[in-house]
Amino acid sequence: MDSQKMYDVIVVGSGPAGCAAAIYTSRAGLRTLVIAGLTPGGQLMKTTFVENFPGFPDGVMGPELMMNMMRQAEKYGAEIANEEAVEADFSSRPFRIFTDKGTYEGLSVIVATGASPKWLGIESEQRLIGRGVSSCAPCDAPLFRGAKNLVVVGGGDSAAEYALFCANIAQQVTLIHRRDKLRASKIMQDRLFSEPKIKILWNTIIEEIIGEERVEGVMVRDLVSGERKRIDCEAVFVAIGHKPETEIFRGWLEVDDEGYIVTRDFVKTNIEGVFAAGEVMDKRYRQAISSAGFGCMAALEAIRYIEIIRAKMGGR
Repeated sequence: MDSQKMYDVIVVGSGPAGCAAAIYTSRAGLRTLVIAGLTPGGQLMKTTFVENFPGFPDGVMGPELMMNMMRQAEKYGAEIANEEAVEADFSSRPFRIFTDKGTYEGLSVIVATGASPKWLGIESEQRLIGRGVSSCAPCDAPLFRGAKNLVVVGGGDSAAEYALFCANIAQQVTLIHRRDKLRASKIMQDRLFSEPKIKILWNTIIEEIIGEERVEGVMVRDLVSGERKRIDCEAVFVAIGHKPETEIFRGWLEVDDEGYIVTRDFVKTNIEGVFAAGEVMDKRYRQAISSAGFGCMAALEAIRYIEIIRAKMGGR
């Protein structure tokens, strides 16, 4: 990769938002660089089967979907750098992005670094991700339609939404929460408590997820009595929050109290010429297709921005 080359657009991130953005900008003839990170493809690389991405009536494997999106961006001329962005400088144009291997300059930047789900932190959880352990019930719960029991972990609105979603799919849902009351909004709690399929275990934590090739159950502990017991289930959906990957942009881009980039007009940040797309700014939908949509919007804004810049530079 030529670190001295000037790019029209630097896309930081290679999930659905970043790849969609790169497809649009490169197809528009803009010199586009994608800084893909050390694990190109984003969170979908950890997903086995995706059934809800349009255009795949029989579903598609997450890694296959992301590799195809990256290949499509490369087909139109985007360059992919399998490097990790470690610092940003938005003090003047051209903007600069520093990676673990070099420095890149661009007239515009699209931040699509995503958000990482918070996990329980137990070994069995990481081993079974994509085999019954998931951080997205709307994405993966339909794979377990008719299940005897699905487990949801958490106490906020997302956990309540996941439990209610799973109740439409499984015979029973067990919601496990480490405290004696929920953080979810009153309307979500009312819906939760009125659903007969949902059983709530208060003051309880998961100590182990049981299963070798797939989830078979969980071992839980009551924090008050100390009692430990096994609960059989087909899947575990962890809904204890997300961490947006915005550390290197702090001090440059405006973020909210949870660390998500604040945008105006959908994808514009507080710095002209810097745009944000996907889960790094979207804490509501968190779907591959919505992230790709935000990537499209960011790309179209970047294209307009570059056209203005080029006009001011006399068409260069």
